[in-house]
Amino acid sequence: MDFGLLIEDWQNKQKMEIPEPPTAICYLPTTCKPPANHLPTHPFPAYHKEMKRISRRTVLKTAATAAAAMGPLRGFGEVLMQRRPIVGSGEFTYEVIHDWLEAPKHLLWGDTHGVAQDSHGRIYIAHTVNGASVSKDAICVFDSKGKFISSWGSVFAGGAHGLDVRKEGRDEFLYHCDTRRRLVVKTDLVGKVIWERGVPMESGVYQREDQWCPTNVAFAPNGDVFVGDGYGSSYIHKYSGDGEYKGVIAKPGSGQGEVRQPHGLWVDDRQTKPRLAVADRANRRIQYLTLEGKHLGFVTEGIRLPCHFKTKDGFLLIPDLESVITILDKNDRVVASLGDGRPSSLRDVPREKFVQGQFVHPHSAMWLNKRDILVVEWVPIGRVTLLRNVNFGKD
Repeated sequence: MDFGLLIEDWQNKQKMEIPEPPTAICYLPTTCKPPANHLPTHPFPAYHKEMKRISRRTVLKTAATAAAAMGPLRGFGEVLMQRRPIVGSGEFTYEVIHDWLEAPKHLLWGDTHGVAQDSHGRIYIAHTVNGASVSKDAICVFDSKGKFISSWGSVFAGGAHGLDVRKEGRDEFLYHCDTRRRLVVKTDLVGKVIWERGVPMESGVYQREDQWCPTNVAFAPNGDVFVGDGYGSSYIHKYSGDGEYKGVIAKPGSGQGEVRQPHGLWVDDRQTKPRLAVADRANRRIQYLTLEGKHLGFVTEGIRLPCHFKTKDGFLLIPDLESVITILDKNDRVVASLGDGRPSSLRDVPREKFVQGQFVHPHSAMWLNKRDILVVEWVPIGRVTLLRNVNFGKD
């Protein structure tokens, strides 16, 4: 794009007379310098000689006129410079706002693994905590506008992973999967532990505690809790809402009803009868099971390394570790692939080397305000990105 012509056109439209032309506007993701011949140094050869002959009052008057005239142009340039990346298309078009949520001064993000929101709009982020962080709190709480409220949960440092919220009667509770301590933990919204469960030896499938490592949970309509042993031995277990063990519903493997690294789970209510959606990550697929564990089907198109799920209005939201956010319709057809950064080798690089508008390793995501999307990523310095739907409010 010729920014010289762009500026000239803008000036003509505004019918401005500008004594001194601006320097070139450069709209690139990183700082850049325009080429020497991008715009002339000055369009009037005798300008500086003439300036010597005019009075101080005339200089001040000219400067004031120029400042007033440049006001709209500066605004135009600022729009260009501040414009954020746009991803998607149609009703799934989003403005990308990286680092929409930032850790407070006493904390440094570790891997940002989990995200959830309660009925009051408060947002909970589960992260592993950076080794250089002053505070070791692994749960950060923000309001719906992104303002930091509080932090807690130092016991989850190094292991905070899956995080979901459920309303039970009048109260709400958080369910945590701690991969360091190999625990499923139920707490209230300020971190008080209600119950916690380690390796279910009563299942008969484990000989040692280190064979089990839970990654995410899902909630059945009757109150049961499903737990994916995603980083252990690849079983899916069922518990009662009180934490009583009820049994195995899926075993390791690649066949129907079998899973490898069941990293994320979600009870999918988009069909007439609820079904369990499994992020069958090492098999690079989604697998649907009945709530008793019977195989219903696979989805592989558009699926790479699915991590977890959320549903809304017939759509399934999938944070995919292989650098993309995918949305499926009620028939499990891909309707959006957002911020695709594959292939990515940026996990361990400084933040300034991340590519704007592209994801590195999405690990969890949720619908926010019924239209936007909030994404957390598996990077050791953490990143929380807001995808703001640009269609909101339009007819």
